[in-house]
Order: sequence, then structure tokens, then C-alpha cells
Amino acid sequence: MDRTVNPVQAPAFLNGSVFYGCPSAILRWAHPKCRSCFGKRLELTRRRLFAARGARLYLRGDLVAVDRVKKSSIEYETGYLCEGKSENFPHIQTLKNFPKEELSGKVVMVRFDSSILLGEKLDKNSLAVSNALFTVQYLLATAEKVILVSDWKREVSSKLLDSQSVSDILSSLLRRKVVSLKCLSCGVPFKRELLEEADIFLLENLSGFRKEVANCPEFSELLSSEVDVFVNDSFSLSHRVLASTVGISRFSPACVAGFQFEESLRELKRVLNTDKRPYIAIIGGANIHGKAAALKRLVSECDGVVFVGMMSLQIMHALEYSIPSTLLEPRSSDAAVEVIQSARYRKIPIITPKDFWCINDSPGYQIEVIPAHRLGEGWVPVDLGPRSLDEMDSLLSSCKKVIWIGPVKFKSSHSSICTDGASKVAQIVDRLAQRNCEIAIVGNKACSTMIKESRSSASCSVIENASVVWEVLKGRKLPGLLALDRAFPFKIDWTMAYRNPAQPLVVDIGSGNGLFLFGMASRRKDQNFLGLEVNKKLVRRCLDGVHQSGIPNGFFIATNATSTFRSIVSSYPGEVVLVSIQCPNPDFNNPEQRWRMVNRTLVEAVVELLAYNGKVKHWIYHLSIS
Repeated sequence: MDRTVNPVQAPAFLNGSVFYGCPSAILRWAHPKCRSCFGKRLELTRRRLFAARGARLYLRGDLVAVDRVKKSSIEYETGYLCEGKSENFPHIQTLKNFPKEELSGKVVMVRFDSSILLGEKLDKNSLAVSNALFTVQYLLATAEKVILVSDWKREVSSKLLDSQSVSDILSSLLRRKVVSLKCLSCGVPFKRELLEEADIFLLENLSGFRKEVANCPEFSELLSSEVDVFVNDSFSLSHRVLASTVGISRFSPACVAGFQFEESLRELKRVLNTDKRPYIAIIGGANIHGKAAALKRLVSECDGVVFVGMMSLQIMHALEYSIPSTLLEPRSSDAAVEVIQSARYRKIPIITPKDFWCINDSPGYQIEVIPAHRLGEGWVPVDLGPRSLDEMDSLLSSCKKVIWIGPVKFKSSHSSICTDGASKVAQIVDRLAQRNCEIAIVGNKACSTMIKESRSSASCSVIENASVVWEVLKGRKLPGLLALDRAFPFKIDWTMAYRNPAQPLVVDIGSGNGLFLFGMASRRKDQNFLGLEVNKKLVRRCLDGVHQSGIPNGFFIATNATSTFRSIVSSYPGEVVLVSIQCPNPDFNNPEQRWRMVNRTLVEAVVELLAYNGKVKHWIYHLSIS
């Protein structure tokens, strides 16, 4: 590889003067008193550039907008200005779409879900188990070595004694010899020579390491030793910040989602979809204070809410029912009042139980159906009463979508006496599923009850770990999801982006306001120019400029090019002759963001896609690769 260092010739024009390098960098280096004036003059020059090409611009606040009727185009129709409808669910790189040739000869680590593969009652015919096994089997067929890692507890299965016993279980499932490795407890990175013994290995139980829960950087780096590709297939832990799901992504060249992770994410999107109406939520469980934000979101999206379990008692107390203090949760009153006020503002019904199966604390534990207004007379609820179930059935009869999240049961030492409430709720929901009502079941207890009672479980969206759903409903992002590499969500039609897509391509990563690309595109008609910029507002301005000026060889996409460069540029039909990175430091004031743009994943993608004798240009220097 021949490397020559020369100044970058990427001029910015300002009233006849020519500056080399990045305009934003010039502003940073300028004296503070000069920055404002320089910035205004630079913006004035940009406006003059558009005005000379016939675009009528006007100032609106701090933004320059184009006074025109937007035409239907590929940029606006396919949503190139954003990578997804929800920032909580970025488009991630999946194992399904990851190039197989990139796995050949590589060491791949898989973070698998122990609750799926190591459960006491393992159903090999279930979709979750099939997907989890297929992830490992797929890698065994494409990669050189596979390293498995997870956490497990004796509560999950009595057979889970140590790493060797888990290795034996996995060996029987995969029908391949799984070798146990003990290197994490020593704190020394394992050598690649240790992997010559077999094709698949298992590391020690992560539940025995505090640094795993603390997301310790040193432990994350130790986990990633000799790993070329990290595959996260444990979606149930995506709401937690762990070394084996989040921290490891800082040290792994490529981080992708496994088949089970991808399917679980698809199910979560289906659960949260609110297109079908009427939409009713059945909400159980406890901790109304901690879930207040999520409950208000459900109330804002649903056409009615049915509260069951301990959650219903907190709502009933706010509705001035007499509830024993022993059944009330700390700090529950204010949260319950806020939920009720939100529902009343939207004028949607809130349904609470009208009666309960209750136990009297008198000797003999008498059990009766007690109306809701008599709970304060020494009766302790253990399950839903018949009137409550009838009212629920009546409300849900015309629904097009139902989400059931949380257990129906109440916290009581005698709750095992009457247990058919959850089963009857499952039967009601199952009858709706048979009438083509969309059903979403969330939580371990709700899922297990539904599986027992349902005839149409295949038509239901099921997520066993309710914590993931609650976190998303609170508006929080999932750390395990954000740690994975991004993938651009759309297939680009290059024939609509450029007049001649066969021309050599120049890619500007971090194109900013597009001055470099506009100047080069007007000079070099024999090349196409693509700007990749994370700032959507800047991209919209640049796209407006492309439309107004009629540039046939310029195009801009809003994306994080650090992780989506490969998925975008790999489909281009012509050669990539130049990659320009004018501002490799997104934020000089934030030490955590310095040099983040240029990482190993981006460099490998550029080297792979760049044509022979192509060039990579830094805003001060450029490297010639041959």
C-alpha cells in the first residue's frame, strides 16, 4: 500500500478568497470576535450561490428555507432524511444481512439467552429456541470459531451446576462438542492458540462477575479478546447496560443482532403498533409509581384501559375506594391520580374490578366473592371475581387489538387458593384472537397462562420479558439495541439519485452544509458525489439545493456513516474513487466523542469498497491507496 501525504484541495470560497480545509474548522480556529462575522459572510455566500442558480431564498428565524413547492422525489418518498420512524428503534445490522464472506475465517462471539436455551422445560419446537439454535448453527457453518457466553442460575434449571454441565447441555442441543474455557476468572486475555482444540467454546458463567453488571471497560475488553464479530442474541437483556451486551461493542470491530434478537425486536414493534382500533390495554402487576410514565403513554394511545392485579388496587384507591393500607404501595397515590387524569382528559374508560375472590383472615380462611366497595372490611383479594370478568369480556368484544401486560394475581399468602382468574382472562383473549383481533401478550406469567389456555397462540405477539416493554413505553432507549452497528433501512435506487449512476463515485463523510460537494459537483460533471451527514436539517438544506440548482450528479443522505457506510455504498453500480472525511472529530469539546467517526468498522468498509488507486482524504491530509 502506497501512502502519499499532501494537502487536501477542498476549497471554500468567500468573496474571492480561497480557504483549504473544513469551513467549520476555520471558524473554530478564528479569533472569537471574528467567528460571528465570518459565519455570517459564509452563509451569505451560500445564499448567493443558490440565488445565482435561480432559487428564491428567504430568512425564517435562524433557518434558510427554499420558497418553492416540493416535488415528489426519492429523497422525500423513501425517507432518506431519517433512518426510521422511531429513534428508539434504530435500524441495526443483523446477522441475516451481514455478508457471509465477512464471517469466513473469523472468530465470532455469541451472547445467547440462557432463559431460552437452558430452561428446565425446553421446547425445541418453539420459535425462540429454533431461532437461538439457528444463530449458533449458522455461524458454525460460516465462521471459523464460535465462542458462546451468557449468565445462568440454578433457579432456571437444577442441571446448571458449572460451565462444564452447561457445555454438555449445549453439546446435546447443537450436536457438536462444546468446550468450556476458563479465562475470565484469571483476568488474562486468551490466546488464539487455545481455539485450535475445537470449533465452538463456552466461557464462564457471567453471573459470577460483578464487572459484568458494572459494565467495566477492562472486563469488556477481556471478553472481546481475539473476537472479530460480536453477535448479540439476548434481546431480553437489551434494557440493561452490561459488559457482555453494551461494553463489548466498544472493542469489537463488528456488532450485529442474531436471529432471535432480530425476531424479538420485530415482535416488540408489533406489540407497540397502534394502527388497529379500538385498542384496549389489560394492565396488571405492581409498582405503579415506577411505571407511571409508561402507563400515561398507554393511556394516551389506547381507547380504554383495564386494570387488574395489584395495579388495580392503587387505581381504585385514587378513585376513593376503601382499600386496606397493607395493599397500598409507597408513593402510589400521585402516580394513580396522574393516570386517571390523563384518561379523563382523553375521555377513555378506566375499568377496575367490580368484585374479587377474597379471603377473610378469620380462622378457617373463609373464601367468598366480595364487591369492590367492601374490601375494607377485613377481606383480602386473591383473584378477579365473576362480575369483573364479565365486564372485561363485554368491553373487549369489539376490539381490534388487545395488549395484556402483567400478572392478574394479587400479592397474598393465600393466592394459590383461587387461580382461575388469569385462565379466564386468557380464554377471553383467545376468543378475540379467533375473531382476527390482534393480540399482544407481555410478561412471563401472562405468556405461560396464554400458552396453556390458547388455541391461537401462533397469532399472538409474545414477549416474555416485560421489563424491556416497560422501558420502551417509558420513552427510554434500549442500550443493548443502541450498541449494535447501524444499517441503512432502504434500498437506494441509484438511477433516481443520479442521471448516470455508472460514473465514478466520490463520498463525503460528514458533508455538513455541502459546500465541498456543491463546488466539486459543479466542476466535475464526469463524477457523482454523495454526502453522508448525521444532521438531518443540514441534509434537507442540501437536498433543497440539489433540486433548485438542478445538479444531476449530487445527492445527500442523512445517516450515521460510521456504521452504515458499507450498507449504503456497497450497492452503488460504479466505482468508488474517493472517500473524503473532512471533520473526523464530531465534537472537539466532548472527550468521549473525539475520533469516534473513524473506527475500525468504517476503515475496513472503506478499504474493501474503494477502487484500485482510490483515495481517502482527510481534511488536512489524504492517503493514496494503491
